[in-house]
Amino acid sequence: MDKHLHPDHSCEVCKPMRPANSALWGPTLGRRDFFQIAGMGLAGYFLAPNLAAQAYADTTAVGPQLIGRAKNCIFVFLNGAPSHVDTFDLKVGSWTPADFTPEQTGDILFPKGLMPTLGQHVNKMGIVRSLRAPALAHGLQQTWVQIARSPASALGKIAPNIGSVVALEFEAQRKPNQKLPGFISFNTGGNIVGQGYFSPRFTPFDTNAASGGLTNLSNPAGQVNFERRYQMLLEVDGALRGAGPSPLGGDVESMDDFYTQSRSMMYNPEVDAVFKFSAADQSRYGGNNGFANACVVARNLLKANLGTRYIQINLGGWDNHANIYTAIRNPARNLDLGLGNLITDLAASPGNYGGGTLLDETLIVVMGEFGRTVRSRNGQPGLNDQAGRDHYFNHFTMFAGGGIVGGRAIGSTTADGSAVLNPGWSQNRPAANEDIAATIYSALGIDYTTIRRDDPLQRGFEYVPFAAQGAWYPVNELFARTVSDKKKIQPRPARKS
Repeated sequence: MDKHLHPDHSCEVCKPMRPANSALWGPTLGRRDFFQIAGMGLAGYFLAPNLAAQAYADTTAVGPQLIGRAKNCIFVFLNGAPSHVDTFDLKVGSWTPADFTPEQTGDILFPKGLMPTLGQHVNKMGIVRSLRAPALAHGLQQTWVQIARSPASALGKIAPNIGSVVALEFEAQRKPNQKLPGFISFNTGGNIVGQGYFSPRFTPFDTNAASGGLTNLSNPAGQVNFERRYQMLLEVDGALRGAGPSPLGGDVESMDDFYTQSRSMMYNPEVDAVFKFSAADQSRYGGNNGFANACVVARNLLKANLGTRYIQINLGGWDNHANIYTAIRNPARNLDLGLGNLITDLAASPGNYGGGTLLDETLIVVMGEFGRTVRSRNGQPGLNDQAGRDHYFNHFTMFAGGGIVGGRAIGSTTADGSAVLNPGWSQNRPAANEDIAATIYSALGIDYTTIRRDDPLQRGFEYVPFAAQGAWYPVNELFARTVSDKKKIQPRPARKS
């Protein structure tokens, strides 16, 4: 077993890997706090979170460090957890297939043979390689990544998706012609986290893309009959739709909001056109599969600028415990053609906000749940006994667009990918899910230290827990061209809700 992975081991390599604030348990409590909790018996168990919050409350508040160059975000979630050492933190060894044809671009060694289309865009990628997952369970991590906190925490149970936060923050900028939801998701099935305690207006519009477009933008009875029936509905309960709270309660208001938003999308030629695409586009993006179709529609959504700011696309197939170099090729091909051509098209399309291209205005984020093991059962570098790789803490996040400086890797791992060698960013520790969320918010100009006072538990909902006390930070080094440029990244005013 690698000495760096032993829980009792400590050295100059490992010290930066042990942040004071654990991703699982939040702030570190002191010896006095421990005995205080122990002395209170069962009550101490319930008071421990309050002591943790107090531990942070005693520290100096930290202001947000915002970049604010991006206007949209595409989040590509690689369900099943891809092997970091075979993809975006490539480690070449005797196990590496010859047709991976590794190629160096800037800081990045990339398997261009496995993903040739993406290989043309390495100069646009910024990769955080010092990321460590807090857990190795698929379901837990799928939720944690989307809400930027432990799902087991009290607020984790009501937390909205990062995309819902983005949709809410940009809602005030919506124009009358922008009829589409602020958050649209594709191919997510049961793995999508919803709007949490937020208004249903900010729930993800979850769908599967197809060349023929959405099938439910029309009514079986026809447009004339539908419009007549809808008008009758408005007349019947018109008295309940006036200004002020509905006498029938919040649920009715939410349902009315849902109908109003859905109605605005129906029989709308602009909306209809966004979800349709040609056979040529479908073929270029990888053929008739869910990921390819979603990437084409994501391009259309951003070009149309009809109100969607956050797009989540899931791509499964990465849970490669056996025969990884056979199993990995299909999801890798889909990712390569779908995302590679999406980047190509966004880079060639003018932006909607007065500067640069759509890629300049759109932050692309690609990550999985965790990484994959790098050693065999006997401790040697390579594969497991089934020629695959098992669950592992070290992994990566790839960024592109939205002001990201390409050809850059933030942080590095040991020669076999088993541990973080150099965190590579201001906090001098491995990055966590919460840091990635703060980076997304920072790129979009959203104050990730925001604490809302509207949650039903009345505990104060933080966009990124304890970020206001300095527990988590955006990896803003992704936006700096050189080390000296980091000093030039100045805080920007936070976007108001």
